[in-house]
Amino acid sequence: MPSTMPRPLAELSAAAAAAVRGVFTDIDDTLTSEGAITPEALQALQHLQAAGIPVIAITGRPMGWSEPFARDWPVTAIVAENGAVALFREQGRLCIEYAQDAATRQANALRLQAVAQRIQHEVPGAQLAQDSAGRVTDIAVDHSEFARLDDARIAQVVALMRSEGMQATVSSIHINGWYGQHTKLSGAEWMLQRLFGRTLAAETPHWVYVGDSTNDQQMFAHFPLSVGVANLMAFAPQLHTWPAYLAQAERGAGFAEVAQRLIAGR
Repeated sequence: MPSTMPRPLAELSAAAAAAVRGVFTDIDDTLTSEGAITPEALQALQHLQAAGIPVIAITGRPMGWSEPFARDWPVTAIVAENGAVALFREQGRLCIEYAQDAATRQANALRLQAVAQRIQHEVPGAQLAQDSAGRVTDIAVDHSEFARLDDARIAQVVALMRSEGMQATVSSIHINGWYGQHTKLSGAEWMLQRLFGRTLAAETPHWVYVGDSTNDQQMFAHFPLSVGVANLMAFAPQLHTWPAYLAQAERGAGFAEVAQRLIAGR
């Protein structure tokens, strides 16, 4: 999978675009700017839906934050908390399902609280994300949304989380930590099976992944048709795995480029 600089999205062939069956996408700074979906991204989601191309958003944002968007945006599902919680509409109602059972979530909640307290005590200036009240299975430390942490303190938070046996990733705005084996990729596998009764292993070449940050690298590595929006370049020094393609525009406008390319191939 791609580990070198990406090609311009314009080089995605018409044949490859026509063979795409669906899109997985990050949310923050891929569909949104300053926490709100951009008009270009919303219109792109509408156009993809009209073209019969399902979109499943996979985010580090919490279940509570994601719920209204799962109701209102033209997406097939939102997988929140890095693969832990799925929100989708079924028979006219919003369904919420979890990758972990209730007993596991309850046990982990106490451990998460203890780690959050340790981070705030040991890392100068560390603050929990303002969306923390909506979180069910993880903790998030703000580094760029409303608070600022430099690279050294971001690394300190990540190291502390991992020393506690947690998984940890860094998005464009938060440092997320959780207990369990779920990831963005496992969330994609889960939703394809749950919603369509199909396996991702059999369909990976026919799905696009769109992202913007270092925590998208697992997905960039897995999907031959991976795309970074242009603001991914802000993380160039930290990237070890690049997407296959790069949009010209940033954030929602970059996502709209992806949509246009896929729909044009129909």
